[in-house]
Amino acid sequence: MLKKLETVDSVNQRLLEDEEQWGLESLGLMNSSVWREDPRRLVITLARYKFVSKMLSGMDRVAEIGCGDGFGARIVRQEVGELLITDVDPIFIEQYSKISSPRWPIEAQVNNILEKPLSKRVDAIYSLDVMEHISLAEEEIYLKNICLSLNEVGIAIIGMPSLESQVYASPVSKDGHVNCKSGQDLRGVLREYFQYVFMFSMNDELVHTGFFPMAHYLIGICCTPR
Repeated sequence: MLKKLETVDSVNQRLLEDEEQWGLESLGLMNSSVWREDPRRLVITLARYKFVSKMLSGMDRVAEIGCGDGFGARIVRQEVGELLITDVDPIFIEQYSKISSPRWPIEAQVNNILEKPLSKRVDAIYSLDVMEHISLAEEEIYLKNICLSLNEVGIAIIGMPSLESQVYASPVSKDGHVNCKSGQDLRGVLREYFQYVFMFSMNDELVHTGFFPMAHYLIGICCTPR
């Protein structure tokens, strides 16, 4: 008969019981690689999701455009009524089933925002680390389809690395970043599609309202599609 495992501190015993019942969690396809290669980057990424979750807290129907492996989605799901995550790559959506949980119901769909808006309008959309991968020629389609996916007074949160940060970016990142912008330029573009835009800067995990050229990352909170 196998001896029952017991922790030294009894308060931690429930952790073994959780493992026995649920197993261990997985990071997902993309973030497993991040955790393996650059652990600090995972903390910074999740801080962006926490910011989104607090900004959208209490909203009924929310969607993510460009979810990647979907690992950060639970942070947003904690604060909203319903969450739909979408990505253009079917691999990510298929792989998401490996890290999803019935305790955190999240719908995952393949959707190419450059081809069509979401099938149902939502109260809010967030899209992190996507716009910089979209060419300038297709930028209008991206933003128009986000607007068409929102309710009349919907909110969109758009995040991207700043243009100034690219001197420090890795060669792999630079290859994919075809449309990074300065803070003022991003604000100007977003104002063409939304009546109100509130801009934030970000350095590591810290979100602030500091000097745009010193920001590594930019976040625009956009209200009321035009």
